[in-house]
Amino acid sequence: MATILHIAAGLAAGRAFAPTWRSRTAFVALSLFPDADVVAFALGIPYEHQLGHRGFTHSLAFAVALGVAAALVSWGPRMWKAGVLVAITVASHGLFDMLTDGGLGVALWWPMDDARHFFGWRPIPVAPIGVGMWSERGLHVLLAELPAALPLLIYGLWPGRGRDGALSR
Repeated sequence: MATILHIAAGLAAGRAFAPTWRSRTAFVALSLFPDADVVAFALGIPYEHQLGHRGFTHSLAFAVALGVAAALVSWGPRMWKAGVLVAITVASHGLFDMLTDGGLGVALWWPMDDARHFFGWRPIPVAPIGVGMWSERGLHVLLAELPAALPLLIYGLWPGRGRDGALSR
């Protein structure tokens, strides 16, 4: 589920790529993209399936594939910057999810390994899925993530300067 840590990572990566708000918005969408796999629930695909929640879309292979695609689409002088930042942004989603205290883990090494993994240290409470995020439990998750997200939020929300030195939009 969308949490402040995922959003903060996207904001920071977007600012690192370009000083515009359009760039930041695009990278926030990329940071949340792995959770599009929740559509699997509606399709009757079980959570633990490789196409289920926290499956292949949370893997490093998926992040690298999106990074390569971004580099090819961004062909030109910034193609490698685009590719690397997209891959890092998408990969951060699965890595942050591995720090949570719930769920079945993340298929980080898919397709080489279908096993789900967590880090040994899991300080983040798992976020409720869907509208449950707008609950007392959801607020608890956001507040628990805030200390880790704060540096990324500050950097990501800080106004950037364009090539002409003016604040960007």
